[in-house]
Amino acid sequence: MLAMVSNKPGIRNLEVRKIKTPEPKRNEVLIRVVAAGVNPVDYYVIGESNLTPSPHIAGSEFAGVVEKIGPNVKRVERGDRVSVYSWLFDSKCDMCTSGNEMMCDGGGMIGENSNGGYAEYSAVPEQNVFKLPDNTSWEVGASLGIAALTPYHAIKEADLKRNETLVVYGASGNTGMFAVQFGRMRKANVIAVSSRGWLKKLGAEYLIGREKNQNAIKRLTSGRMADVVLNSLGPAMWQDSLNILGKKGRLVTFGGWINVDGKGTGFVVPINMQSIYGRHAKIIGTTGGPLKDFSSLVRQSAKLRVKTWKKFKLEDGAEALQRLYSEKRDGRIFIVS
Repeated sequence: MLAMVSNKPGIRNLEVRKIKTPEPKRNEVLIRVVAAGVNPVDYYVIGESNLTPSPHIAGSEFAGVVEKIGPNVKRVERGDRVSVYSWLFDSKCDMCTSGNEMMCDGGGMIGENSNGGYAEYSAVPEQNVFKLPDNTSWEVGASLGIAALTPYHAIKEADLKRNETLVVYGASGNTGMFAVQFGRMRKANVIAVSSRGWLKKLGAEYLIGREKNQNAIKRLTSGRMADVVLNSLGPAMWQDSLNILGKKGRLVTFGGWINVDGKGTGFVVPINMQSIYGRHAKIIGTTGGPLKDFSSLVRQSAKLRVKTWKKFKLEDGAEALQRLYSEKRDGRIFIVS
């Protein structure tokens, strides 16, 4: 099979070449990859050193067709359209037994701690594989594991309610476009901090710019401010996120990273404690989401939409990763078969 492999850190060292197609183990499913999403985590992984296995295949988020199953596999069969839960888990630790598989003590992530979906075929554990509804697009199927699951779980943790105001920073990004949809599905009033008009088609009631967004939100909410703020941009919009929180507001964040090239949002932020306790506000951190949330997402996936910017063939996968931080990017990037 063809695969985009890393022998040394850095996108410049990626090589697309033929390697042996993996044989599924007893509890594994071999998937013919149809589409794989391009995310910051993939960029970061390819820049890491000491990746295992080596040579390494990145790609944590993908969907495809079942090609072959191991002898113990019961839930899927050859020809099924499937999406992959991105987190590896052992089902035994305290985190797993409490329904928090994404924080498994002995786990990790497909595409980082095991070979991923930037290849023609990928072998993954059966417990990570879920059948897709027939009317779910491949682009949505290849967005469920990270781009959709991350904000889905974050918004659940923030307990967003009907008629509350949700403000989404990074609304046109991979996770932001889904956050807008989930906010609307919960009958909330969604304000997207973005100039991208297509977000209104996904459920944004208002679009506002980054500059002076506090004044705009004050006007749009008649002074009540935001009930929930979703910040996927880390320090860049941290103070703004706090400034727009209303009383009993919840700030939920999963943003913040730096790659080996020194690019990224960073991690460190200042906090005015009075702005938290004075409003009885909550700051919530999340990462990914549990298996039950992924299962729920798959069932709802036919209702979801993706704004796709570009699709690249596997042979052009390095360019796909380089374009992730293009100022011209307007939607998701996929590597497709």
